[in-house]
Amino acid sequence: MSGPAPEIALLGVRILPECVPPSEQAALVADLRAVARAAPFVQPVTPGGRRMRVRMTSAGRFGWVTDTRGYRYEPQHPAGTPWPPIPPRLLRLWAEVTGLAREPDCCLVNYYDASARMGLHQDRDEADFGWPVVSLSLGDDALFRVGGTRRSDPTRSVWLRSGDVAVLAGAARLAFHGIDRLRPGSSSLLPQGGRINVTLRVAG
Repeated sequence: MSGPAPEIALLGVRILPECVPPSEQAALVADLRAVARAAPFVQPVTPGGRRMRVRMTSAGRFGWVTDTRGYRYEPQHPAGTPWPPIPPRLLRLWAEVTGLAREPDCCLVNYYDASARMGLHQDRDEADFGWPVVSLSLGDDALFRVGGTRRSDPTRSVWLRSGDVAVLAGAARLAFHGIDRLRPGSSSLLPQGGRINVTLRVAG
């Protein structure tokens, strides 16, 4: 029986294809649905007032939020309730791919419908860039684009499939990255279609 596909390095970002097998993906989706019941998805706006094309929620000690006051981490959902705990399966995934004893304190969950995308950006609202960012894809394929630490740097792209994990660490921790488009109908994991992206990080 063949094992997972070999690891890919994309401009310093580690791509771990098939890191989460199909047998475990449905259980993770159930975990994330429980997170969303406790902390419902919101469609936030940027500091400039533009509504984002993805819906977001979080788990853990902190959640990432954006509104007209800026990008930041908050200990509460916009409705004023605490974020739910990070599901244990995701904590185990973090430990497996990073080898770190310290657990993440934020689990950001983004839902992309068929038309959603995410422009090139850096993850730089955390207190210490020495900790990695671990990103898990669930659902439809997504075209992931990665550049350097300057927005003007050249970029490369790869299709992320359900169960793939990307790790931004070291020199690639502040790499610009984004999602250009989805491949609708490429996965049957989510009955409504689309893609869930989970990012685990140390925020505080």
